[in-house]
Amino acid sequence: ARHTPARHTAARHTAEDGGPGPDERRLEAAEDAIIAGEVDLARDIAHEVLTRATAPAERVRAWMVVIEAAGQALGDVDAVYPQVLADAGDDPVLLAQVHYQLAWRGLVVQGDFAEAREQAAHAAELAARGGDRRNELMALALQASTETLMGHPGAPATIKRALKEPQDPYVACHHNGTGMARFRWLLMSDQLPEARSTITALLREARRRGMVESEVHFQRFLAETELRSGHCGRALDLARESLRLARDSGIGLGASAMLTSLAEASGGEVSRALELAREATGRAEEDGDQMYLSRALAALGHAQSVAGDAAGAVASLRRVRELEVGLGINDPARGRWQGDLAEALVRVGEPGEAQELIDVTRAHALRLGRESILAVLDRAEALVRAAQGDREGALVRLTSVQDRFAKLGYGLEEARAAFAMARLRTRRPGPTSYDEAARLFRRCRALPWLRQVEAAGAQESAGTAAVPAPVPAFDALEGLASMERQVAALVMEGATNREIAARLFISVKTVEATLTRVYRKLGIRSRVDIVRLAAGRHAN
Repeated sequence: ARHTPARHTAARHTAEDGGPGPDERRLEAAEDAIIAGEVDLARDIAHEVLTRATAPAERVRAWMVVIEAAGQALGDVDAVYPQVLADAGDDPVLLAQVHYQLAWRGLVVQGDFAEAREQAAHAAELAARGGDRRNELMALALQASTETLMGHPGAPATIKRALKEPQDPYVACHHNGTGMARFRWLLMSDQLPEARSTITALLREARRRGMVESEVHFQRFLAETELRSGHCGRALDLARESLRLARDSGIGLGASAMLTSLAEASGGEVSRALELAREATGRAEEDGDQMYLSRALAALGHAQSVAGDAAGAVASLRRVRELEVGLGINDPARGRWQGDLAEALVRVGEPGEAQELIDVTRAHALRLGRESILAVLDRAEALVRAAQGDREGALVRLTSVQDRFAKLGYGLEEARAAFAMARLRTRRPGPTSYDEAARLFRRCRALPWLRQVEAAGAQESAGTAAVPAPVPAFDALEGLASMERQVAALVMEGATNREIAARLFISVKTVEATLTRVYRKLGIRSRVDIVRLAAGRHAN
């Protein structure tokens, strides 16, 4: 994933008397402003230096600040590249910095992973030739990350090169550095415990060094790791904090909105997930960021799927498929949207297209050894089989899938497999019931999914899988007082009494008393009845 390239200039150029000149000090201030998230200040300082600087090193260094300050909107600084190439001349160290930025341009503006990989490799060679280890490591890290996302066979060897000594402490803990390249490989290779310990250490070091931009991104990646592990409540807390930091600093807004959408769809509010995914999509389209557009659309498709909008999910995720084919992304572990698309296709009556997608994706997952992706595909294929009438074969496959997810440590995916089995076993004896799925979702704090299970269980208890269980009319909420409606709405979202008290700035005892009045007015007896009321609203 692309984030704003941060400073990685290897050497500071000094004035003739051996001490730092005024432009040197200004450029140091601009680079520090980038690290602190003050991009407007950094840009202004760099432009001021460019009005009078004549030394190639100073001019290239100032141009790097201008490019870095553009963030995701690299298309806005297209006119800079010919100027900075001219200023760099034939100096390999300066040229390495320019080609590193051109690699990012290839990813973000052109959406060309092959071009980005070539530019990053060239930057690494130039930096090595000029003896600039810091720039060499940054370029190798970018090359490794690009190859990982592409599913390129050279990725492991490039990562190994990037991790060789001597290392640079700044690059090691930078969000586009060598530690991040290793983390991305661990996460995509299903090594969740090691990925968690790696990103936690990176986040701690970024905070210690005051690297605000890196902190925003590492916090988000830690949230993603927790989400993959099925710790939905923890992931949601981290994602919301990452989004708050992003909004405060103006850094990584689209990426943080995208990840928070995924966390909300798994552990929070689906309506909020849809809103954030659309925000992320809009930002990526506005910036011309092809790489993040595919991630944002994948988040939107996932939220639509959880919300029960199968047709909307199919439309969004088909766009993701087209974008990733154009980008040259072949590793399904990058976006993990293929299972959602296949399952949505089954729900809209397109099992043939679903099976075709499963077969193509499975070939890449087998080549790359992506075990969790293979399990997701098998879950989707079980639904294809069920749609074609082979319910017994589907159940056998789902049983295996649930066990595999449990061994890999993917708690939410394990619960989704149990839920799929429960739906196929409706009104039939078997070891897996809605109770088992509810237990697993509750363990994950996957509240949107838990609401689906409770609604399905209520339908089964009523003797039909098609008609919702009788619930009080949702219009009854209109007769509640303002505080009673707010409390009831938060219960529908799955909030505990303590969480409701914190969000409404009231005491827990006040929440309890308010709920008692809600129960009495609605003619119900428990929180579960309020959740069923919400399910009835969504079904109508």
